[in-house]
Amino acid sequence: MTGKRIMLIEPPFLRLSNRAYSLSKYPLGLGYLAAAIKTHTEWGVRAYNCDFSPLRQASQLTYLTGQGFQNYRRNLEDLSQPIWQEIQKAVADYAPAVVGISAKSPTFAAAQAVADLVKALDVRILVVLGGAHPTIVQEQVLTCPDIDVCVVGEGERTIVELLNAVDGRVDLKDVGGIIYRNGAQIVTNPPREPIEDLDTLSFPHLFAPEVLKDYAQYPPKALRHIYSTRGCPRNCTFCASRALWGGRVRLRSPGNVVSEVQSLREQGLDFVHFDDELFGVTPRHLKALTQTLSEQCPDMRWSCETHVQMITEENVSLMKRAGCYLIQLGIESGNDQILKAMRKGFTIDEALAACEIINRHDISLETFFIVGYPLETEQTLQDTRAAIETVDCDKVVYSIFTPYPGTEAYAFCQANGLIGQDFEAALYHHQSPANAFCLYISAERFRSMVIEIEAIVDAKNQAGHEKRQARYARWFGSSLEPA
Repeated sequence: MTGKRIMLIEPPFLRLSNRAYSLSKYPLGLGYLAAAIKTHTEWGVRAYNCDFSPLRQASQLTYLTGQGFQNYRRNLEDLSQPIWQEIQKAVADYAPAVVGISAKSPTFAAAQAVADLVKALDVRILVVLGGAHPTIVQEQVLTCPDIDVCVVGEGERTIVELLNAVDGRVDLKDVGGIIYRNGAQIVTNPPREPIEDLDTLSFPHLFAPEVLKDYAQYPPKALRHIYSTRGCPRNCTFCASRALWGGRVRLRSPGNVVSEVQSLREQGLDFVHFDDELFGVTPRHLKALTQTLSEQCPDMRWSCETHVQMITEENVSLMKRAGCYLIQLGIESGNDQILKAMRKGFTIDEALAACEIINRHDISLETFFIVGYPLETEQTLQDTRAAIETVDCDKVVYSIFTPYPGTEAYAFCQANGLIGQDFEAALYHHQSPANAFCLYISAERFRSMVIEIEAIVDAKNQAGHEKRQARYARWFGSSLEPA
């Protein structure tokens, strides 16, 4: 162990199904933390995305055979597998005094495995867990004996104060937003207030060449992801955003966002993707942001995810003029009653009309659908199948419902006996063939129906891929995915 070094880790997920699969991006959570540490401390920092593979094979996770999920479970249960040896060696080579692990509910089991490996190397290494999952379940994560500190909420300021505490400059009890073990006692410090001025945060990509492990092996597009907001004003019952952010949205100023986009352009990127949960948030903010992009980044192209209710002729026209080439829409279901239960705020007819607007503006379209919501019936599944067949899009992203802690759907599943109190979401993710959480459909019948739907999705996506290649060739002079 070496003093004043911290390693920030994104646990493996895709690579547990196949070691060649790759999350070929710089995770923004790690990026913001690393930037804060470089800006405000004297600590050395390395960001390690364990889900990145230099082979960079696109993931082809399937629901049909379950082979990928079998590999996933086997790798989680056997820490002698090569991927864990690779991770342990990377930690040993850097020899950090502190390891910070980021965890969502689907990756919490892998995060615990990483913590186990770290403590096996040196029990003195301080293991800190942050991210969405610990923010929601809080002190529960400390039931894992290898985790020393739980960070609740945003971590940029917390990690700086925590490292100051490790240095002896402040007392651990004065670090807001953490829960930690003090001997046999669990200590919960006061919560930390959200960062009100997001413009004060350093741009993650500026430090990537210095801090990101294997930086030279990443494709250029690994750095093209940015946030213009934090939070989401919606309240979908299957999403934990409200539990994380309280339903409040904080906005970066358009000028600050454009400064980051311009900086990425200077590094050779022609395309960026907004990772916002809901791009634009309000018509007023969308107009201000797109106008600033149009004026100051006229040659930059970008993609985003937004809400059906944000899709109007005026908004999409502004987005297209500002360089938007791809929009992702969460439609989720083809049945109005399921959409109402999910609290999506639109009908299937309104969703399909939004898709028509996007297509009229010649913007590439991806749609998200979820099957297996707890109130699903055979008829509602058939309605979703019909919507998938009908929607005019380049790609359908198809998921099987998984209940996650912090969501109303999770509480509903527990209250209705669909999951037990010991349910671990990390063992039932969207690619699990075991996923079946419906009150009104047997697991066997649900399985047969979703296999049929997946075959339709695969065929539709193949045709959509050809359509998108033709569109990109027309726009960019190449049928390749923009880098």
